[in-house]
Amino acid sequence: MLERFLLGFEGTRLTENVRALLKQRLAGVALFRRNWESVEGLLAMTEEIRAAAPAPVLIGLDQEGGTPFSLPEPFTQWPAPAELGRLGDVPVIEDIAAAMGRELRAVGVNLNFAPMLDLHVHPQSPVTRGRSFGSDPQRVAEMGAAVVRGMAREGILSCAKHFPGHGDALADPHVDLPAYSGDLARLRGAELVPFAAAVRAGVPMVMTAHILLPRVDPQWPASLSSQLLCGTLRKEMKFDGVILADDIGMGAIRKKYGLGEAAIRAFAAGTDLVALCHNPAAIAPVLACVEDAATKGEFNAEDTRASLERIPRLRNACAPLEKDRPALGVIGCAEHRALAEELQRKIASAAG
Repeated sequence: MLERFLLGFEGTRLTENVRALLKQRLAGVALFRRNWESVEGLLAMTEEIRAAAPAPVLIGLDQEGGTPFSLPEPFTQWPAPAELGRLGDVPVIEDIAAAMGRELRAVGVNLNFAPMLDLHVHPQSPVTRGRSFGSDPQRVAEMGAAVVRGMAREGILSCAKHFPGHGDALADPHVDLPAYSGDLARLRGAELVPFAAAVRAGVPMVMTAHILLPRVDPQWPASLSSQLLCGTLRKEMKFDGVILADDIGMGAIRKKYGLGEAAIRAFAAGTDLVALCHNPAAIAPVLACVEDAATKGEFNAEDTRASLERIPRLRNACAPLEKDRPALGVIGCAEHRALAEELQRKIASAAG
C-alpha cells in the first residue's frame, strides 16, 4: 500500500526514512518552504528524491500564485487568484499557469497542488479569502480550466482542490472540521461546476476536502465519503484520474479519527492517494495500520486494482518531460516579470 501515499518530511535534506520508502515505491513527496533555502537547493532536493526512486515519482508543492500557498522570490510573484478572477482574462490565466509550470519544471517539480476551485461564498471564509477566483461558479470554472490547460502545456500535473468546496464554511480544516449546509442540488448548481469544468479540461488529480456535508453524507467528511467520491466524483462527474485525500494530519480529521483509521477509511471510500505531510512520527504507524487492513481484506479488490492502475499512469505521465528541464534562469525571468507587472497595472486600473 506504500505506493498509495504522498508524504512530507522536515528539513532541507531528504530523510533516510523517506529515502528508504521511495526505494520501496512510495508514490510521491510533498515539498514545503521548510524543505529548501534556494532554487539551487530545491533542484538538488528534487534530483535526490528522483534518484532514490526506482520509478517515476510525484514531486508536488503549492504554487497558487499571490497567496500564502505560493513560492517566494526569486520565483515570479503573480497576482492573487482573487485579483485575477475579478480581471476575468481567461487566456492570460492560461499563460500565467504555463509560466508557473515552466518555473516549476526548472526545479524538478512535476505536480502543482492547484488550481484551487473553492467558491468564495462566505466573505469571512478563512480558506478562500484571496485564494479563490471568486464566488461565481462559471467564472471560477473558466479560470480553473485555464490553469489546468496552462500547466499541461508545460508538462506539469495539476490538482483541482478542494473537492467539493470549502467556500461556504467558516472553520479552517487545518484546525477543525468545517460543515456545509447545502444539499446535493445546491452542490451541482454551484460548488461542483468548477470541478466539472476541470474534469472536462483533463485535470489528472483532484484533492478532496475535509468538510462535513450533513445533507449529503451525515456520517463522513467528504474526504472519507464513498457517496461523494465514488458516487458524485467518479460515477456522476466521470472523473477517472487520481483522487488525493488532503493531509489526514489536519485538525479536521486528527481530532475526530485516529490517523490510521482515517487512512483506512479514505481508501475504503474510493481515494487513490493519501497525503500525510506534517507528522513524520505518524508515518510508520499509519502504514502499519493500512497494511494490516489490506491483509485482512478490508479493501475492495476491484477498487484497489483500479487505483494501482491509475497511480502508475499518473507517475509515468510526467517522466518524458523531465528530460527537457529548463535552466534555472527561467525562474523570475524578465518575460515572466513583465507579464506579472502588466497584470498588476491592469488590476489597478480596473479597481480604478
